[in-house]
Amino acid sequence: MKFVPYLMCVASSLCATAASSETHLYWGDTHLHSNISPDAFLLGNRSMSPDQAYRFAKGAPVLNSVSGERAQLRRPLDFLVIADHAEMMGIPLRITEGEQRLIKTGFGKQIYDLIESGEGDKALLKFLGFLNRNETEAEFEKPDARQSIWNRLAAAADRHNEPNRFTALIGWEWSSLPNGGNLHRVVFTDESADVATQFIPFSSNDSNKPEALWNWLEQTSDKYDARFVAIPHNSNISDGRMFASLDSNGEALTATYASQRARWEPVVEITQIKGDSETIEVLSPADEFANFETYEHLIKPVMNGDNPKPTEADYVRSALKNGLKHEAELGVNPFKFGVIGSTDTHTGLASVEEDNFTGKFSTGVLPKRNLEPVAGSAITGWDMSASGLAAVWAQSNTRESILDAFKRREVYATTGPRMSLRVFGGFQFSQSDAGLSDIASAGYNKGVPMGSDLVGDAQMMSAPSLLIQAQKDPQGAGLDRVQVVKGWLLEDGTTKEQVFNVAWAGERQLVGGKLAPIGDFVDRNTGKLTEDSGDDQFSVVWQDPSFDSQQRCFYYVRVLQVPTARHSTLDMLALEMDPEDQSRYPVTIQERAYSSPIWYTPQ
Repeated sequence: MKFVPYLMCVASSLCATAASSETHLYWGDTHLHSNISPDAFLLGNRSMSPDQAYRFAKGAPVLNSVSGERAQLRRPLDFLVIADHAEMMGIPLRITEGEQRLIKTGFGKQIYDLIESGEGDKALLKFLGFLNRNETEAEFEKPDARQSIWNRLAAAADRHNEPNRFTALIGWEWSSLPNGGNLHRVVFTDESADVATQFIPFSSNDSNKPEALWNWLEQTSDKYDARFVAIPHNSNISDGRMFASLDSNGEALTATYASQRARWEPVVEITQIKGDSETIEVLSPADEFANFETYEHLIKPVMNGDNPKPTEADYVRSALKNGLKHEAELGVNPFKFGVIGSTDTHTGLASVEEDNFTGKFSTGVLPKRNLEPVAGSAITGWDMSASGLAAVWAQSNTRESILDAFKRREVYATTGPRMSLRVFGGFQFSQSDAGLSDIASAGYNKGVPMGSDLVGDAQMMSAPSLLIQAQKDPQGAGLDRVQVVKGWLLEDGTTKEQVFNVAWAGERQLVGGKLAPIGDFVDRNTGKLTEDSGDDQFSVVWQDPSFDSQQRCFYYVRVLQVPTARHSTLDMLALEMDPEDQSRYPVTIQERAYSSPIWYTPQ
């Protein structure tokens, strides 16, 4: 590991999880679908109920819905949100269960006939068509029809919630889809079923505008004294809508809009099965790691594989930069959010390891089926990413403590590996702090954790420092490097960004701020690593070399793992195909972790 002039690094072979008396690291998935979600059910998930999904997340073996084979996590999760779609929640499942009031509707009869004839794909396309047009059946929207299935989902969460052992949070997905542009939010609460069943989840059939969702959250929170978090996901396929500079009515953003959004959406999902939403090369041309697990297909009934043109409103890094601009104009930053990963799997199986990935839909467990288009589209199972996980620094593994961590943004994302990551910002860190066995003691005492704000005197001379500790997954590959991503606002209202390499494995040298790639030791015949590479741990105190005390800015940390085989490569090898011949899919990937940002604001 190398030094650069303005940082101090300490290497260690230890892989102990970073922790302190203040907070502990918990791993979870806030975006999983059971067979209650209509699209999950129609694409093969007939048997993975919420109870089965919770059992799997806790480490129990279950049977895959399609293959009937045993599926099991190597390591259980600490918490889970089953976020089934609020729109037509449980309708296909309940139709097959014989609920006549649903079967007798026009749409229900169509779905029933298609299911009975084994044409789930066609039923799914009809479902997507309804969502795109913001349509529904009146019978589906009656309160008692919606309440019964919601009560079933909430009751399952209460059954499986075990404070300080496993946290089952009650939630759902609001699935707004204007013309195929993804505006979805996962919503969860720390309340029990006793409170949650007093309301019915807000759906895009109630309104497909985010502002209406936030209004509902505010009213419901006040009425029931309940807390909620809403998490946008897949901004990468929002078609320029997720982080737009106009509201849903096409009006300029206001301070009221910014405050309301910041209150209810403290965190966004930066990585998941439908790709990575950090940034893309056209928006970050100087970032050599920008195009990671790119997925750009809109969610439409006829998915022809055409990619929408990416915009700044589609990616997290651009939104963070534009948030600085909005804050300068409005006094409030609408895009001041932390980041997490989660799966969005529709299998009921929260699996993210490349060699234990069960797919987006239930057929994804079968390598041959991953060769085939999904529901008549140009998309295959190999277009999906085996990602991601939500990492939370919380006081305890309980509903209240987990939600607290989301509210204060002390959370981070990984694309699957359980890399431990601590990031603190401050003005008083010393070089020796990076050498502490528990850097959190210095981090909390001298600075603020990820997700927080730094406020400084605009006349000060010293630049802020980041205290960073990154540790490899004890069961995973080594670490390639640690990077700091900075975004800042210039006086003329434009924004800039820069990626700094701050610690790395091996004897490489920085050349013009760039670092040569680490070696690729993936065997093309087995998909396994032929030798260990990378470091086990990096501990760093890094100081911004280009700090201007009068400029608003943010910093977040990106940690890269050494190259490992992608899940598509392992499927191809099992099918006796040569992964090198399939240029559409990378043979190897560099898994990564993203911290929530720390913001600096001059007084």
